[in-house]
Amino acid sequence: MTAIQHYLQFTDLNASQYAYLFDRATLIKMKFKAYQKHQPLVDRTLAMIFEKASTRTRVSFEAGMYQLGGSVVHLTTGDSQLGRAEPIEDSARVISRMVDLVMIRTFEQAKIERFAEFSRVPVINGLTNEFHPCQILADIFTYIEHRGSIQGKTVAWVGDGNNMANTWLQAAELLDFKVNVSTPSGYEVNEKMASITGKISPNHYQTFSNPMDACRGADLVTADVWTSMGYEAENEVRKQAFAAWRVTADMMAVAKPTALFMHCLPAHRGEEVDADVIDGAQSVVWDEAENRMHVQKALMEFLLLGRLS
Repeated sequence: MTAIQHYLQFTDLNASQYAYLFDRATLIKMKFKAYQKHQPLVDRTLAMIFEKASTRTRVSFEAGMYQLGGSVVHLTTGDSQLGRAEPIEDSARVISRMVDLVMIRTFEQAKIERFAEFSRVPVINGLTNEFHPCQILADIFTYIEHRGSIQGKTVAWVGDGNNMANTWLQAAELLDFKVNVSTPSGYEVNEKMASITGKISPNHYQTFSNPMDACRGADLVTADVWTSMGYEAENEVRKQAFAAWRVTADMMAVAKPTALFMHCLPAHRGEEVDADVIDGAQSVVWDEAENRMHVQKALMEFLLLGRLS
């Protein structure tokens, strides 16, 4: 029996598989834009389980699965046993007997790993506190679409050392690019968690106390909200701590002239990014948001059907 391929963090696939996914996403997006049907997942069902609410994750997965010819079951902790007393292991055993694929957006990474351990079908991480692989998948695809290969390039991460930062570092090691990270004191990246090997090469990772220095010469500048979901009680403290970590036009000016700006959204203009940056000529946030759907379609197809010619 072939082992089930899950997608719980960026390291679950290798560089060759990512190259295939990006090529496949290009084809799938081209067909979408040309109104050509692409329905390899007819009669397949995706279960989407949300313990954390979402706009982009739900719409991108749900619309994407329908476009692939499949169907979707949407569950939250309020309308399923996941929010009650049933063990995760039992939920996994039951749900995975009824569907072909499961996407989970939850809090602890350990929870999705427990679900995957007892699932008979592939499980996709739609976001956890620790990792957000589908977003970085979309971000890298968007970079490739606009500027070509990301290999050897420099990404500046400005803000919280959160699930996005962790995943960027994993991607840098796998796909051979560099991430300049600048966070306020006390909000650094957990290097042990983010690293594939336990130690991140300086060829792939460097820290800066000044966000301006992190952006200097960067090919891509990216940010996230200062207060992620689940940390709302820290909001006022974080606003003070992160005040100097707003991406400004001055930061973009020290990046390369061809640099792009990305944000996973939702964004707070005037907090983590200035309006003239996110709404400016270097911003590709709307392409980035749309591309969640296209790369996730490629991912779902790959997890269920493998490589297609």
